[in-house]
Amino acid sequence: MNLGLEEASKLIKGIAEGIRDIDGIDVLVAPPFTSLAAVKEAIGESPILLAAQNMHWEKNGAFTGEISAQMLVEAGCSHVILGHSERRSLFKETNKMIDLKVKAAITAGLTPIICVGETLEQRDSGNTFEVVKEQLSGSLNTLIEAGKMPKTTILAYEPVWAIGTGRTATPEQAQEVHHFIRKWINEAFDRDTADSARILYGGSVKPDNARDLISRPDIDGALVGGASLKVDSFMGIIRF
Repeated sequence: MNLGLEEASKLIKGIAEGIRDIDGIDVLVAPPFTSLAAVKEAIGESPILLAAQNMHWEKNGAFTGEISAQMLVEAGCSHVILGHSERRSLFKETNKMIDLKVKAAITAGLTPIICVGETLEQRDSGNTFEVVKEQLSGSLNTLIEAGKMPKTTILAYEPVWAIGTGRTATPEQAQEVHHFIRKWINEAFDRDTADSARILYGGSVKPDNARDLISRPDIDGALVGGASLKVDSFMGIIRF
């Protein structure tokens, strides 16, 4: 919940200018709902992708304050973040709710970015893999039952204890969980899907730690928080 319309537009124009000479990566931004139209306009002809931070699973109806997948498509979104740790913890979203959202997003033509991750208490208790597996299995249940996950689907590992705290999972810790997630995809679906799926790391990613994290074999990119709010810091991550 950051940046007004003018600030958001200025940020996007700065990013668009900064990536003009960069090839081989995808850059995506996810502003608040109220800024989607302004950001879409600011993106212009730039290849920056547009995502929303959340959505409801119903197409329409008496759900005051909610936004549907089709509304996001009409606003110009190609992606949507689902199951962010703050949605899970602050707004009590369950794996079942996220599963419904994933199904609705894919049906509407959106690419879901599905977040999973453990709390500090869960990590200290040695339950990281158990928690992540439960979140994956519950949040992707419909796809598992169908026996197929679109290869464009993006998963994001965001250890809750490393979000906005200044603490970051070591590259080894992050790689270990990313490898576990890729292995889970292979077991739940197939090797081709596991090899194709993008798995992002999110948790206090900054220009000075991005290289060590993203250079790991199973970390395909970053889900950036505070460092994405300023052109220089975000570009520092993008350039790597």
